[in-house]
Amino acid sequence: MNDRHATEDDRGPFGRPLFEDPSARALSRVGVVDVGSNSVRMVVFDGAARSPAYFYNEKVMCGLGQGLAETGRLNLRGRERALAALRRFALLAQDMGIGPMTVVATAAVREAEDGSDFRDQVFRETGLKMWVIDGAEEARLSAQGVLLGWPEARGIACDIGGSSMELARIGGGRAGERATSPLGPFRLQQIEGGAKARRTRIRRVLTDLRRTFAGSGERIYLVGGSWRVVARMDMERRAYPLTVLHEYRMLPAQVIETLDWIAQNDPAELRARTGTSAERMDLLPLACEVLRELVDIFEPREIDVSAYGIREGLLYEQMPERLRARDPLIEAARMAEATQARMPGFGKKLFQFLEPLFPDATPDRQRLIHAACLLHDTAWRAHPDYRHEVCFDNATRANLGGLDHAGRVFLGLALLHRYKNSRAGSRMEPMVRLLDEAQIAEAEVLGKAMRFGAMFAVADPAAAGALKLRPKKRELELSLTPMGAGLFGEVAEARFTALAQAMKCTPRVTHAPGAEAKGA
Repeated sequence: MNDRHATEDDRGPFGRPLFEDPSARALSRVGVVDVGSNSVRMVVFDGAARSPAYFYNEKVMCGLGQGLAETGRLNLRGRERALAALRRFALLAQDMGIGPMTVVATAAVREAEDGSDFRDQVFRETGLKMWVIDGAEEARLSAQGVLLGWPEARGIACDIGGSSMELARIGGGRAGERATSPLGPFRLQQIEGGAKARRTRIRRVLTDLRRTFAGSGERIYLVGGSWRVVARMDMERRAYPLTVLHEYRMLPAQVIETLDWIAQNDPAELRARTGTSAERMDLLPLACEVLRELVDIFEPREIDVSAYGIREGLLYEQMPERLRARDPLIEAARMAEATQARMPGFGKKLFQFLEPLFPDATPDRQRLIHAACLLHDTAWRAHPDYRHEVCFDNATRANLGGLDHAGRVFLGLALLHRYKNSRAGSRMEPMVRLLDEAQIAEAEVLGKAMRFGAMFAVADPAAAGALKLRPKKRELELSLTPMGAGLFGEVAEARFTALAQAMKCTPRVTHAPGAEAKGA
């Protein structure tokens, strides 16, 4: 039951284009609903098109696929709950002034004998057109969701839902081979013969999938609520300080240790410690069985968690190439600066002014420096005594794509030092320990560089002077323009000296022709 090409006048793969302008930098509010086997979720995206913000996000654990393998029909109670949720979502979208929402249904609705009837009822009672997609399409959209937040992702995306599990190869910004399987927890509940019979079935299905996805040592990108619970449990077991699931990375042996740990502990206690819903917790043991065999059969070198999936994939699908090519981190930082900074546009000038301080920065480090400069003033409304903490929290816990955990902490630490020289005794110290000493020192230098550059000149620091690093002499030079000579007061001089000290350099101030002489 695939409605992708249901009408001749469709203007896009799901009824309408989400991006009217191929060069779109901003995204009008777009509503997406994912009708899954276990949950029904509405997400309203807003903000930068390449790195959209979650304006609204609501999930109802309906259990549409509960018992489907046995009865062939949607769960009656789940159907009632899903319909009630969709009625609410349609009204919410109307109140928010959102155009027609994109509603996609997956395994439970496509496989149930009453799936078409449910789709028609939804349209009659809510006005929402529900697109029922096949397994290959579900795999593709989930993979594209991974790519939205993880542009360089290369490996296999694995999305587990209530009734199915989809795999897709990703790389080069594209989804390649893809397949669907009956390895969702609701399906596994119906297998007779207990754990041994389930393990035999799981291994047989995964072994067949392994032939489709030939290769060794690839990364696996986990998508789906059950996988995210496993990752959250791994964080709990390890006392990991940064509980952001997106781009959380685990080694195979570490995953197996966590699966053993989950099996050995009381589910009620684990649920309370991690804030996991009862419905999700009920399905966790079966998801753990699948993951254990997946790790054994596919032998990945790393298992990474993606918080993005099919809903984000709907956005990525319709992005023109020019939009896909943009950096989601930089796009999000630009949007934050445009909406929250005192002087939007200054971040780019600050970045250009500070670039000479980091001549050996890798492309990845350079983008973090750029993002920090764009974000440096976005917390200015916070109380001055707590701006450094707000900056750190915003960077480490914000919904940012294209940013691993070490990058989050680096960015947060740099922004902390933008407002405060010392972090001694800070509550952020456990997270800072995710970086090595060299990374910590570099983040501190960047923070002190922004601290100086942001107050040296409020319009364009390049109009007031230029920085030059002389590594062999261990000297940091500031060449002042005539205007800069007047701006280089006591506070600016103190901050420039602090920057030089952090870089283990001698500060040196020179003057362009016509600038008033001033001693270093």
